[in-house]
Amino acid sequence: MQAYVYKSLRKADTYVFLSARDDFARLPDSLRAQLGSLQFVLDLELSEQRKLARADAAQVRQNLLANGFHLQLPPSVDAPYFAEAPTPDA
Repeated sequence: MQAYVYKSLRKADTYVFLSARDDFARLPDSLRAQLGSLQFVLDLELSEQRKLARADAAQVRQNLLANGFHLQLPPSVDAPYFAEAPTPDA
């Protein structure tokens, strides 16, 4: 399965995979507005053996088949790290 990857110029480390190049009509209007302009990054073949750095290739393929797009958000900050931070005295 072919995938076309775009990065959001408004949201750092946010990427959209599309099943058809430049087919932004597949994106919900509210999502499109939040992402702002999208810049083409690359196209790739999503085979079962394909490994992706920040996403599960099988999940990306499933989202492309079901919705025509897959949204990859930036990695979240580990919550327990912040839970251990000292709190200022009141």
